[in-house]
Amino acid sequence: MTNDAKAAPATREYSGLRRLEYSLPSSWYFDPCQYALELERVWYRNWIYLCRADTIAAPSSFRTFRIGTQPILVLRDEADTLRAFYNTCRHRGSMLCNEPAGRLAGNRITCPYHAWTYRLSGELAAIPTGGRPHHIPIGETALYPIALSEWHGFVYINLSQSSCRFGDNFNANLQTLANWPLSELRGGHRQTMRLHCNWKIFWENYNECLHCPTVHPGLSNLVPIYRRGIMEPHDDPNWRAHAAATTPAYQGGLRAGAATWSVDGRSLGHEFPALTDEERRIGYHYVTNLPSHYLVAHVDHVRSSRLLPLGPDETELEIEWLFPTASLQDPAVDIRKACDFSAQVMAEDAAACENNQRGLRSAPHAHGMLMPEEYDVFHLHEWLRAQLAAAG
Repeated sequence: MTNDAKAAPATREYSGLRRLEYSLPSSWYFDPCQYALELERVWYRNWIYLCRADTIAAPSSFRTFRIGTQPILVLRDEADTLRAFYNTCRHRGSMLCNEPAGRLAGNRITCPYHAWTYRLSGELAAIPTGGRPHHIPIGETALYPIALSEWHGFVYINLSQSSCRFGDNFNANLQTLANWPLSELRGGHRQTMRLHCNWKIFWENYNECLHCPTVHPGLSNLVPIYRRGIMEPHDDPNWRAHAAATTPAYQGGLRAGAATWSVDGRSLGHEFPALTDEERRIGYHYVTNLPSHYLVAHVDHVRSSRLLPLGPDETELEIEWLFPTASLQDPAVDIRKACDFSAQVMAEDAAACENNQRGLRSAPHAHGMLMPEEYDVFHLHEWLRAQLAAAG
């Protein structure tokens, strides 16, 4: 879903597809060879979001991740610098850290297999030999480093040495959420889901709202334009007939009287003070960074969603709700009103995506076809094809 960086309605035309377009081949959603190709050409070449920096808050703290087949270790060193390495010992390739998170004893990374020890900088510090000789060049045998970038408290890594610049795959200018204090926000709740579907199915669902009236009754009530099965005013070919309308059903934004995405539509308080009147009117702002991350910013909180591929038909989805510190410290603020609402929306999306996956193995179904309103699904497919066609 995109609603940022849009031109003025009077200058824009109909957003929808103007001819029949077909979806990706059905086999691309479950074939292991296609999945392996997408790992190499997409997931191992782009900047992938992992976590908030404050979840690795203290020196010697760490978190582990897996992108496709690649084990990742992210830690904070003694100088308070975040570093990323492959979670692999240089000796014979054993995993170094097996827990999802923790603290490293003695400011060292010690392999649980043969006890090779590394400094937090990744340099090999010691090999236990019992006084026996060895031929390992300690000063030249560091952990395999991974490029890391922090953007407003969001930690990204890139497994390749490609020319992909940070920000290349954002769907909007990096200043789109300039009025939200992203760096200052703190996590209030986090939820991890294991989806039984290919990662592309999730992104397709995210990029259209034809499913909203049937799959998301609560969300469609809060965002009236979604009730029409569209995301933006110009998704309607007859938008000019409603250009003068001021109601959310035709111009987007929240229903009358609502201020945020919550169970009752009411603000949780402690709203972001720098937001414009238009940002408050709309009430939801999406920023997407393919293939792993999107944000939805509201007047009082921001929701961060991260995807990681687990297999041809499995995807990990982690959702984190971020709030101003004042909200988290205020006993009068019940953040569950925001978390419960969007958790319900995500659960509805998960069920729809998994149902979509189950139907794709039908023998005669070589591919699907797109409705005009699914123009962002088409753009997603074009992006993927370009990624796959890029030189190795």
